[in-house]
Amino acid sequence: MRGVRAARVLAILVITGTATGALGGCYRVRPSSGGGQTSARGTRTIRPADVALPPGYSIEAVATELTFPTGVIFDDRGTPVVVEAGYSYGESFTTPRLLRVETGGKTTPVATGGRNGPWNGGSFADGAFFIAEGGEMEGGRILRITREGAVTPIVENLPSTGDHHTNGAIVGPDGAIYFGQGTATNSGVVGPDNFQFGWLKRKPDFHDTPCQDITLVGRNFPSDNPLKPGEKATTGAYSAFGTSTTAGQVIRGRVPCNGAIMRVRPDGGDVQLVAWGFRNPFGIAFSADGRLFVTDNGYDDRGSRPVWGAGDLLWAVKEGAWHGWPDYSGDHPLTENQFKEVPSILARQPNTPPKPIAAFGVHSSSDGFDFSRADAFGFKGQAFVAQFGDEAPTTGKVLGPVGFKVVRVNASNGVIEDFATNVGKTNGPASALRTGGLERPVAARFDPTGAALYIVDFGVMTMSERGPSPQPGTGVLWRVSRTGGR
Repeated sequence: MRGVRAARVLAILVITGTATGALGGCYRVRPSSGGGQTSARGTRTIRPADVALPPGYSIEAVATELTFPTGVIFDDRGTPVVVEAGYSYGESFTTPRLLRVETGGKTTPVATGGRNGPWNGGSFADGAFFIAEGGEMEGGRILRITREGAVTPIVENLPSTGDHHTNGAIVGPDGAIYFGQGTATNSGVVGPDNFQFGWLKRKPDFHDTPCQDITLVGRNFPSDNPLKPGEKATTGAYSAFGTSTTAGQVIRGRVPCNGAIMRVRPDGGDVQLVAWGFRNPFGIAFSADGRLFVTDNGYDDRGSRPVWGAGDLLWAVKEGAWHGWPDYSGDHPLTENQFKEVPSILARQPNTPPKPIAAFGVHSSSDGFDFSRADAFGFKGQAFVAQFGDEAPTTGKVLGPVGFKVVRVNASNGVIEDFATNVGKTNGPASALRTGGLERPVAARFDPTGAALYIVDFGVMTMSERGPSPQPGTGVLWRVSRTGGR
């Protein structure tokens, strides 16, 4: 396999805070050069030979021309069913769908949704699909969908009309449905960046809700007011845009809440809190020994309270614990120099955050993942994580593409290794490299036998100063199999 590239090295230096003065100067002077900052248009080329894998593995495209796929589910017959989101950043609304993948790559609709995507993955149990409906317009829901396509919400009104949505819907060892709920904001404060995301205009009173009572420092953040051009606004943490806070102010917590892992029984009922203090817990998986793991998208360098240099994280979830958001990245406070000394907004921490299992590259968008559980595939017990790739310059500047591949993580020591990457001298999505390989991997899941790894590739999404431009019909479902020894 290839060695670690320059962008990966930079990401590691940023996470550890060991970047040299020369590198810092280089960073300041050079323009952003993210993987999506390209002009790709038109039909996407699919060429499995353009994907590099370890010796003894092969890859094939199982289904193509998908629109914003975010997950793959296997029913009780082992048939793959693709989840199409129905929404993408860039304010692109389509129709959420479940698509059964037939022999030869043909897809057959199982169910469709309305204008409340994105559908962000799911699972199958007790004869039905369970889907996390992101809730961009009406709030998040957990849906139960029959084989015939009948849709029944088992949870509604989740606080998901902000930056991040409802994710996961994974069946746990206890039979409950586990799901993640992302935060409304980047780092706890509503600002002009949320207007750019689209939701501040629709929901001007929306903000983050804590899972337990918290006490604020009372620090407020001035900004331009995009709701009233030419005017200014001052906004405090966990408050509606333009609302100030005071020292010692208590914000009441409740469940459901933002930045949390929660669970519910398959037939509905009360939502239970599992853990909180995450930013965007997108990927959820259980290891063979029943432990719950989560990938958490790190802070962006944007908004009224920007955070520089925070990598994505892999957590072994500590039930009942607060995991650090909005004042920590992992077990490191944002007041440290490596994050440019971001001031705290909580007067007291609910607890000392645990230490994450691993830290991924800054802006890599490390998302859906699964554990290898079969000798037939290899790397048994390791986590295979899909990295959607940077969304620079919107989320922050990068000097080269970060992510756009699938990595594997040794959960016992946090060591990260490339697994599926694009062939070429530099890292990046296929559209930037002008090849037919991976574009934006968003989820990875093993089939029921554990012998094949399915990679959900969201498709082409270019980036500019105006934000994302996702391209419908460019998504792919890939399958990786082992063909020999390694």
